[in-house]
Amino acid sequence: MSGPAFTASLDRLQGRARMPGPDLRREVALTRVAIAVTVIATFASIVVILQPLLCGAGAGSPAALLERLFFLLIVLFLIYGGWVYQLTRLAYLRRMLAHRRVPDGELLRVYEGGSAPALAILVPSYREEPDVVRKTLLSAALQEYPNRRVVLLIDDPPEPTAPDDIKRLVAARQLPTAIRKMLQGPRDRCDAALARFRARRARGAVNRRAELRKLAALHREVGEWFLRQGRRHPTVDHVDRLFGELTFHRPGRRCLEEAEAFAARSSVRSLPTEDEIAIAYWRLAARFRVEITTFERKRYANLSQEPNKAMNLNSYLGVMGRRVREMWTTDGQRLLGDGEADKRGAEVPDADYVLMVDADSILDPEYALRLLHVMEEPGNERLAVAQTPYSAFPGAPGLLERIAGATTDVQHIIHQGFTQFGATFWVGANAIARKRALEDIGELTVERGYPVWKFIQDRTVIEDTESSVDLVARGWQLYNYPERLAFSATPPDFGALLIQRRRWANGGLLILPKLFRYLARHAVPGRAIIEGVIRCHYLISITAANIGLLLVLAVPFGDRVETLWLPLTAVPYYVLYARDLQRNGYRPSDLARVYALNLMLIPVNLAGVFRSLHQAWTGRRSAFGRTPKIKGRTSAPRRYLMAEHALLAQWLLGAVVELLHHHQLHAVFALANAAFLFYAIVRFIGLPELRRAGSPTLRWLRWGEPSKRRSARWAEA
Repeated sequence: MSGPAFTASLDRLQGRARMPGPDLRREVALTRVAIAVTVIATFASIVVILQPLLCGAGAGSPAALLERLFFLLIVLFLIYGGWVYQLTRLAYLRRMLAHRRVPDGELLRVYEGGSAPALAILVPSYREEPDVVRKTLLSAALQEYPNRRVVLLIDDPPEPTAPDDIKRLVAARQLPTAIRKMLQGPRDRCDAALARFRARRARGAVNRRAELRKLAALHREVGEWFLRQGRRHPTVDHVDRLFGELTFHRPGRRCLEEAEAFAARSSVRSLPTEDEIAIAYWRLAARFRVEITTFERKRYANLSQEPNKAMNLNSYLGVMGRRVREMWTTDGQRLLGDGEADKRGAEVPDADYVLMVDADSILDPEYALRLLHVMEEPGNERLAVAQTPYSAFPGAPGLLERIAGATTDVQHIIHQGFTQFGATFWVGANAIARKRALEDIGELTVERGYPVWKFIQDRTVIEDTESSVDLVARGWQLYNYPERLAFSATPPDFGALLIQRRRWANGGLLILPKLFRYLARHAVPGRAIIEGVIRCHYLISITAANIGLLLVLAVPFGDRVETLWLPLTAVPYYVLYARDLQRNGYRPSDLARVYALNLMLIPVNLAGVFRSLHQAWTGRRSAFGRTPKIKGRTSAPRRYLMAEHALLAQWLLGAVVELLHHHQLHAVFALANAAFLFYAIVRFIGLPELRRAGSPTLRWLRWGEPSKRRSARWAEA
């Protein structure tokens, strides 16, 4: 895709080039029709399944009655997910119809008076590739917001022994210095221009027409710097392309456009005020005036050593606004002590807001500016978290990464719909949190004899989800901004995706009792039902959908529950899903691949669910499985590959059994799912991984090929 075409595609994806109102209204109408069809088909399915009871003819034996009721319960759980998707899609479309981008003039008021709320941008990192972290840090450092600082929270072991770990840690520690050096040139140039303007203003020697020409030259110089950095940045993959566009090329073009605007305005009669000129100078200087530093909690014995992202963030949140100094115990342990008493050590700056962004994410330059504008609006004083649920990097070259990214992009729509019903969940890849809200849910605990603050609970591995319930239970609100301003990495291979999706499936059941307590005590009357329906679905959907589908395919329910109304309940869901894929830049045919991916993830999701149940039974927390973000493939455990093949064999056998019993509808359903799963095993897991594990699928493929073609194919593979 060419540069202009990529830019136009990105603008459409982000909502900068908005879908026309008639198109949105047509989607609204289509969604309403889909909901109506789903309701009718669901009601008809219930009538058919319970027909013997409804007609007063009885349902046969008690076992047959239980079979029908059990099957109906499973089907209703599956329909429940489709209904929530359609409902949130409708809410999302209504939000997009009502959404209006705040004009730049209103956003720029944050530069007036020098009183912008302080923002700390925290980037938690654990054994990341330095180039991955560098992109995130630059994306954060060049945010168009005047009062910010960036902190890289390095969570690597502080004294590694492996050469690769040493190299990676040294590179991470050097990143802030390298970025400061990179920004030093334009920072000095803009600071000097601002200082000279202030000196002229103090002398009363401001010529506004001349100042516009100076501003035009300065913006032209800065714009050329941005574009030069964009050209210098190597474009190796789709991530580099997006990073270069958002971080360098788009700001560069905008600076050049503003340079032309200043130059044109210098020749007209209407001139800006001195205050407006001062804001223009300050806005440009603030773009490069940012502090970048690092923090390593594992260097200090009295800070949490728990191996998860939540405690990495908590450790730094706990020292913000304090004066601290390094201390040593008699046995040689390093502590981070209080430096207030003797005024020694360093003061860790406090902040009004905290932007937490994963080390593999890239932000739009206006992310902080637009979201903080929302949080600072009158009436939003109880808004705790504002975010744009992240999107996948567009243009992924690998099939698995592209299809997994498609599911992420559709999830963005669902989360936007959540906000319409007051049921927003914090999505941890990026979010701006009001620090006062985090302090409100903070708890002082003890770890290894040391007091430790927990603002974000780490009881589960989906800490952002549990924190959402903690916040709403305290009367705080969460909000999804209706644009795509953040992008994050999607695992490129099955091994890495397995770790990510297993973690996502682990914890929802553990949080459910806390959600029930909130709904019973704090939910707003009139909204409690819909909010509860949506929030409960978010926590139980992975469990219900995967177990439900597994049971439908595994249990021989017989012909007493066969009805063509059941497939019709799913048709509206898949039609809308295909349309959303297309609107997000994917092909409608990718719907089949998404379905195959979801089938392949059944064993992975169930593993996460079983970990939740194990924790609930034993009280032992699950280990936090970080998604690998390193170069090279991540090998999948062999037991998961064997589970995929066992599932495939069971569905094939089930199709044969159903066919022998003349249950044609069930047989076709089982056989179709087996075909989708077979496709997923071959295309998503891949031949190298299958070969490594001695896969039965690989042996079957080998057996089915002529010898010469087989030899050539495997040599090429």
